Amino acid sequence: MEDGKQDRDEEFGRFMTARWSRLLRTAFLLTGEPHSAEDLAQSTLERAYTAWRRVGTADDPDAYVRRVMINLHARRHRRKLKEFLAPKDDSGLVREEADRGDRITQAVDREVLLRALAQLPARQRQAVVLRYWEDLTETQTAHAMGCSVGTVKSNTAKGIAKLRLVPALADAVPQGRRA
Repeated sequence: MEDGKQDRDEEFGRFMTARWSRLLRTAFLLTGEPHSAEDLAQSTLERAYTAWRRVGTADDPDAYVRRVMINLHARRHRRKLKEFLAPKDDSGLVREEADRGDRITQAVDREVLLRALAQLPARQRQAVVLRYWEDLTETQTAHAMGCSVGTVKSNTAKGIAKLRLVPALADAVPQGRRA
């Protein structure tokens, strides 16, 4: 009996180790704050561990865990916890234009993108993050979000349309990459 539990613990440990960085990245894109992202990723894995018999035998354990993360994030968002992707005011900072291959420019571009994501409603942000950062299909995204494929398409389209209207984000995208 004890060997079965030890085998499950080892299996879960391998799963957790292999997925941690991806879960943390997704959690950060959803919450916008490093500490909240760690809390969300840890809470997700805590739930996955307690249900490991179901998760481990699921057709797609990654999809199961992603769904748990989306549900936990949605619950926290409903409680009106504020999410911060960047400081409120940096108007006093002077920005220089640098070569796009420069690491500092890439960091600035990332900051611009995170600010733009922060402006999206939670469901649109979830759809955009799952579709474009997690590279999930519309069906997988719908399953993770607990909604229809049409809702995913709608939220993704609205989110992308809002991102295209953010002037700072438009400036960060090189001319050859705009669609």
